[in-house]
Amino acid sequence: MRTGQALLGAVVTSTMLATIGSGATAPAAAAPAAPAAASAEYVVLYRTGQGSAAARADIAKAGGTVVRENTKVGYALVRSANATFTSAAASSAALEGAARNRIIGTSPKGARARADAIERLPSERAATRGTGGLADAPARSAAPAGVAPEPLADRQWNMRQMGATPAGSYAKNQGSHGVRVGVIDTGIDGTHPDIAPNFDRALSHNFVTDNPFIDGPCEVASCVDPADVDDFGHGTLVASLVGAPVNELGIAGVAPKVSLVNIRAGQDSGYLFLQPILDALTYAGDIGVDVVNLSFFVDPWVFNCLDNPADSPAEQAEQRVIRTATQRALNYALSHGVLPIAAMANEATDLGKPTDDDISPDFPPGTAKHRDIDNSCIMVPTESSGVVGVSSTGPSTRKAYYSNYGVEQTDIAAPGGDAYDGPDNTFDERNRVLAAYPARLAQLAGQLNPDGTPNTPLVVRDCKAGVCGYYQYQQGTSLAAPHATGVAALVVSRLGVPDATHGGKKLAPNVTRAKLFSTAVSHACPQPRLLHYKRIQTDGTVAEDDHFCAGPIEKNGFYGRGIVNAYRAATTR
Repeated sequence: MRTGQALLGAVVTSTMLATIGSGATAPAAAAPAAPAAASAEYVVLYRTGQGSAAARADIAKAGGTVVRENTKVGYALVRSANATFTSAAASSAALEGAARNRIIGTSPKGARARADAIERLPSERAATRGTGGLADAPARSAAPAGVAPEPLADRQWNMRQMGATPAGSYAKNQGSHGVRVGVIDTGIDGTHPDIAPNFDRALSHNFVTDNPFIDGPCEVASCVDPADVDDFGHGTLVASLVGAPVNELGIAGVAPKVSLVNIRAGQDSGYLFLQPILDALTYAGDIGVDVVNLSFFVDPWVFNCLDNPADSPAEQAEQRVIRTATQRALNYALSHGVLPIAAMANEATDLGKPTDDDISPDFPPGTAKHRDIDNSCIMVPTESSGVVGVSSTGPSTRKAYYSNYGVEQTDIAAPGGDAYDGPDNTFDERNRVLAAYPARLAQLAGQLNPDGTPNTPLVVRDCKAGVCGYYQYQQGTSLAAPHATGVAALVVSRLGVPDATHGGKKLAPNVTRAKLFSTAVSHACPQPRLLHYKRIQTDGTVAEDDHFCAGPIEKNGFYGRGIVNAYRAATTR
């Protein structure tokens, strides 16, 4: 199944435009005029060392018109009706190549299964409906002295696994509002009561224009959703795990006092295409983001190869551009103080020894094909240089059955959930991770009763003084990454110095990365190293897999340098 991350990229104010600057222009406030039927949009990458003028001239020679450009990364968004534009760009002396920017198709909104964004087996989907679900959270008990546990803390095995508890990191360091965590995803529901206190609406920005062919009818006239909207739900899950506050409601995140910045690059339908991601990474560097969470791969290729014989010349060129352009944007962000942390995805594959890809291209639907692949093909951005790759653990600390792994690729491990991580190998939603859920999406999914109580055990409601927050059990490396992102934010909160340019705090990404690794709890490979997974699914069928863990305790394919630890990060020197 598709990994995913959602996965699986607001109205623009004059202040935002000034912040973005000439390097990465903001989307127009109104919906762009539809191009001619034969035209298409491309991301055209400039060749290193070539000036913008030469690149623009070659674009014109190839039959393209520049819509806008990002000179900081070195690319232009181009529209062209030339059917051979890709090959013409590839032969240019000033251009590196071209990739489709967005594929226009007829996929209706909602056609992309939510399992694409967060691991959910088809047989499990039936469990998301019903009448016997959990209503509200248990009544609150008297709070002990010091930091009181949140009402749903007893359901957060994930935080206990990494020492993020009232007696652990919360008592030492909950983070700082001067630390900015960027979430590049499908958006953040900034109105969710367990996100709103830490949501930075002024800096949040949407780089995506809704496309009715992909996303369904636009919710606003401009087709540019406000900066506090998440119509897919994935980014909201991620944000809450990083920084849900300690506020006597619902759950708490790893770093309950950091600032959460929505840097949206994902469509309502969950796809994340190249151009919004490039601008989002550029923007993260420009506004002083300290850590950015990347729980996605760049659509439409799960694995980006250079010269796979199963791909056409245009497809090969597209994958080369995705690899190079994303790396440039990551380099820009890194050079401006941003540490990128990415999910390793959910194919249950050793990324050091991949053998086949039957998922790409994942859009338009129905275009995927079989490709024999090897380690020269990489997942972007997870395997891009400078990115921290995060694998997923279940409650027992075993590597989750769906999580990708690899000695080279796994830098760190973090809780992501594993519904089958129990003694009898049967499905138990409590072994997943509980995270914030937009109330509107719960309602649209038919998961709420008329009185607002959930009708499924996968959704939980908690209320305080008449204000209710909704939460859902999910799993995936998409949820593991924000746990690591939150720990990195604690490191910056503790060790960062004043940021004279942007305000708040800053810490060199290499220092943050080193502390994230050194504060992790080392975890050896299982014995025997060939770990057997058995899953008795909700329809009674049995699935079984074997994954081999290579490497020593200091750095192995399942856990990297170990499982992240919030308490150690909160007290590190």
